[in-house]
Amino acid sequence: MTLRHRNDPDLIRELLHDPGTWVVVGLSTNAARPAYGIARWLKFEQRKGLIAVHPRAESVHGAPGYPSISDIPDQDIKVVDCFVNSEHVGAVVDEVIANKDRLQIDAIWLQLGVVDEEAAARARAAGLDVVMDTCPKIEYPRVRPGD
Repeated sequence: MTLRHRNDPDLIRELLHDPGTWVVVGLSTNAARPAYGIARWLKFEQRKGLIAVHPRAESVHGAPGYPSISDIPDQDIKVVDCFVNSEHVGAVVDEVIANKDRLQIDAIWLQLGVVDEEAAARARAAGLDVVMDTCPKIEYPRVRPGD
């Protein structure tokens, strides 16, 4: 049996207040999708570097787009934020693990409603920090610096 993941408020605070780059998986130019608004908030209000990952590899909010995490050129990534269904997030987590060292990925964030305990356990075992089943924009007011 896998232990149920619990989010660490200190980790959430650190990730949200670090200036590092976020990869948003499932981000396209579809403004009706939640990923679009959250990515805009990350880039323009939080001043994060941003990379879009979507099969169409579209540039979004001026950020480069790639069809997969494996296609992102070598660089330092703070967080991979997953806007994919729970049934598909395990494959994304496995791709993050495979590219962790090359992209210097620190953490994986599974969005609100995205839950995969086994994938979270694999990510932690690989040395990644994990946040699951919440949204950075929801968490931000809860974890202000110094709180």
